[in-house]
Amino acid sequence: MLTIDQATYDAIVAHAKRDHPVEACGIVAGPEGSDRPERLVEMVNAAGSPTFYEYDSTDLLELYKDLDRRDEEPVVIYHSHSATEAYPSVTDIKLASEPGAHYVLVSTREHGNNDGPVEFRSYRIVDGVVTEEEVAVVPTLTRSES
Repeated sequence: MLTIDQATYDAIVAHAKRDHPVEACGIVAGPEGSDRPERLVEMVNAAGSPTFYEYDSTDLLELYKDLDRRDEEPVVIYHSHSATEAYPSVTDIKLASEPGAHYVLVSTREHGNNDGPVEFRSYRIVDGVVTEEEVAVVPTLTRSES
């Protein structure tokens, strides 16, 4: 199960809506080994595409250097789908390289960047196997929630 605080959930949804119709992407970092999504890092979709996302290689290198300096890891890796459901595509599955991460997908297909609900779903992707997991949105993270 992914437990995420309301502010981070809202920020991910806002990023997806703001970038619509381009796929938004980013991570939520947390202390290594904690499974606690604590620090949102919005990334730029270097592809600028409504059907695909990719990180700029320089930005990605800087991100991982920063994570290393802070003793953090990507707890959540997220991106949006602007025209399809919030389910990993074949490409998403092939590119999933963090077996300990929660892969969050946000679909903005129904309302785009307008007011209205989105699909917000989380998956574990390990060795090409996709398993959906429950998402618990809490007011704030406590020590026992992760």
